[in-house]
Amino acid sequence: MEETMLVAAVQMNSREDKEVNLGKAERLIDEAAERGAELVGLPEYFNVLGSGREILDNAEDIPGPTIRRLAERARAHGIYLHCGSMPERGGRAGRVFNTNVLLDPRGEIVARYRKIHLFDIAIEGQPVHRESATIQAGDEVVVAETALGPVGLSICYDVRFPELYRRLAVGGAKVFFVPAAFTLYTGKDHWEPLLRARAIENQVYVVAPAQVGTHGGGTRACYGKSMIVDPWGIVLAKAPDRECVIAAEIDLDHLEKIRRELPSLANRAEQLFPC
Repeated sequence: MEETMLVAAVQMNSREDKEVNLGKAERLIDEAAERGAELVGLPEYFNVLGSGREILDNAEDIPGPTIRRLAERARAHGIYLHCGSMPERGGRAGRVFNTNVLLDPRGEIVARYRKIHLFDIAIEGQPVHRESATIQAGDEVVVAETALGPVGLSICYDVRFPELYRRLAVGGAKVFFVPAAFTLYTGKDHWEPLLRARAIENQVYVVAPAQVGTHGGGTRACYGKSMIVDPWGIVLAKAPDRECVIAAEIDLDHLEKIRRELPSLANRAEQLFPC
């Protein structure tokens, strides 16, 4: 197991054209690898971001065309590639899954996670979101093994549910991935506090690749500000308001030092609050 690794988060402005989105993702993955990243993450709905109808129409099997293309990039660079999330065929009653996939340096699928918490909100004066109209919720908590150690998988709205992340931490995860298309309205107040809270309370690194800018014909906007946060809650890298790559070193010795000196995970009252 590697004790340190350069990790990169890709920030994108994906829209309705899958081919354009995939081309941008490939270029940004190449950039991350050229900078020395060994583990690269993409944002939520990286290959298509649009209306519910567009999400349904662009759903694929996994593996399918999108994952096969990204597997080529993982093999070419010899990297772990966290494939943000994408619509996956297989849901009931005209629904699909919002799924992320982790590829190893051979381009093989080592883990798949289907989003558990669906984004159904109605804030006065803001667009209504009903992810459950097109997406079927997953039902499995997923921790994946990598050369850096165990990695916990999640997607966007999941970040508001700390019980999921405690399960991931107790399951051994030392890095959480939170690919997102966080709304501008909620993101400006909630995105950074939530990411830092999940890092602090579980004493893990958080890697959060995000969507930025408008989509849906300019009617909706994503907050961006992709981040990498350390186990003390320090923001190691934060993206500007454009498509780009951010990177930071993950140091497991630093993580273990924090867990020894402030052993909040070890001190939890498991008999009262089982995961």
